[in-house]
Amino acid sequence: MEISADKVVLIHYTLKDDAGGVIDSSAGGEPLAYIQGHGNLVSGLEKALEGKQDGSSIAVSVQPAEGYGEFDQALIQRVPKRSLQGSGEIKKGMQFQAQTADGMRLFTVTGVMGDMVTLDGNHPLAAKTLHFDVQVVSVRDATAEELEHGHVHGAGGHHH
Repeated sequence: MEISADKVVLIHYTLKDDAGGVIDSSAGGEPLAYIQGHGNLVSGLEKALEGKQDGSSIAVSVQPAEGYGEFDQALIQRVPKRSLQGSGEIKKGMQFQAQTADGMRLFTVTGVMGDMVTLDGNHPLAAKTLHFDVQVVSVRDATAEELEHGHVHGAGGHHH
C-alpha cells in the first residue's frame, strides 16, 4: 500500500545533524506511527514520504523552513524570576510551557542572572537541516476514530 493522506504509517527513522551526529532514532525500539497529512511530522519529511510503499527506505534532508523553522530572535525573552513562581530553583536547561500568540510553546531556560531569567522559545532543532534515514515498516488505512483525534491509537501510537 502506498503512503497517502489519512494512511497510518509505521516508520523506523534515524535523524542526524549536518556533522552526522545522531539526534534521535527509533532503532532498537518501537517504530513511530503517524497519520499522513495531519502534520504529525515536520512537513519536509511528510512530503518526502508521500507515495512511498511499505518496505521502502528513503534518505531525505529537510531544510529548516520545512523542519522546525528558522531561528527567531524574538522568541528569546528575559523575564523576572518571580514570573515563574512555583517552579522551585530555576536552572539552565529547565523547560516551561507558556501560552503565546501562536499557541502553546515550549521555552528553555538558557541563562539565569540575578533576578532575571532568559527563556528561548525556539525549537532546539530550529535553523538546523534535518537528515532523516527512514524505513517504511507498514501502511494501513486510519480508523474513523484516529482521523477524528488526529493521531494513531494502539501499537506505535504515542502522544508527543
